[in-house]
Amino acid sequence: MNYKDAIATLTSQGKFYINLGLERISAILELLGNPQDSLNCIHVAGTNGKGSVCAILASILQEYGKKTGLYTSPHIFDYTERIKINGQDISKDDFAAYVSKICAVAEKNNIHLTEFEILTAAAFKYFADQNVDVVVLETGLGGRFDATNVIKKNLCAIITHIDLDHTERLGDTKDKIAFEKAGIIKPNCPVVTSEGYEAIKDATDKNNSLLLFTAPFADTTNLSLKGIYQQENLALALAALKLVYPEIPQSVVDEGLKKVQHPCRFQVIPEKNLIIDGAHNPNGIAGLKESLDFYYPDKFRRFVFGCLKNKDYPKMMEILFQQGDEIYFYHFNNKNSCTTDELKAACEFPSKEFHSLKELPYKENTMTIICGSFYMLQEVLAR
Repeated sequence: MNYKDAIATLTSQGKFYINLGLERISAILELLGNPQDSLNCIHVAGTNGKGSVCAILASILQEYGKKTGLYTSPHIFDYTERIKINGQDISKDDFAAYVSKICAVAEKNNIHLTEFEILTAAAFKYFADQNVDVVVLETGLGGRFDATNVIKKNLCAIITHIDLDHTERLGDTKDKIAFEKAGIIKPNCPVVTSEGYEAIKDATDKNNSLLLFTAPFADTTNLSLKGIYQQENLALALAALKLVYPEIPQSVVDEGLKKVQHPCRFQVIPEKNLIIDGAHNPNGIAGLKESLDFYYPDKFRRFVFGCLKNKDYPKMMEILFQQGDEIYFYHFNNKNSCTTDELKAACEFPSKEFHSLKELPYKENTMTIICGSFYMLQEVLAR
């Protein structure tokens, strides 16, 4: 199996085929020798911010000299972005080899894995084979029944900001969603969060775990990532590191913060007056709006917006758009993508259909913001 074959195999599982549960991932990992049991993981769950927290942790740990594995989702351009060691994507050859092996073992033993389960098993096996010192592990969906939660223990669990998203699977209230996220809490393993949900408190009590609340504010002066919301993400990451690696010098932390790489999260391309942001739910959009108001209060705004049908896109547009904005809607290549007509019908302001960034000329006093879904970014930026 080459890389192209591996991608074809993964996508044949159904990109949006989700079947939460730990039975299948446990079975395949057992056949692979349970590589996850040899890993030291910092496990991160939450609605928004978990990817940024993971990127911050990985950068500082790498700067400290730890061989650091990083497993995140989704990817923007290539599947290999999801599995990294010390900031380097897994090679396409290695990626294909691990996917091929896992699929072969699964087929032989009649285990029907989802795309995310294949990727998670590949990440665990790759990190174990490469003898990494620590793995920064981001949940895919929820926590309790997420494939990453097959680990039996962690160095620390981090639960980022919780809000309404994936309500059809995780519950229709924040308390229900918090219960699912709290599923990553393990016996006698510390937990860091900044929100006081009863479900998180109950889970830490049940597991005899230390619960550390941190104020959702941190000095982001040295952090390479922009966005007001990074104050909370940084506070969580630093609190976790102080718990697990209290010996890390401040100079190492500062240097690590300067080197954090996390594309398409309020990523600014100044020479084009362009901002790329993966905000894809109302809370994420509110964070984007707050950051735009803070950093660019005097600029006109031009939006390129696309969204999945299962998101609350009317609410997202209500938060984001205002009178005088240029609004372009994009129907990207996904069966769950909103059509431009659906988006126009839910928007109170005039709008047009997006075709290409080349048709949107640079203006000194205008910021162009691409947002609404991670799944549209590759198409828009390629165009």
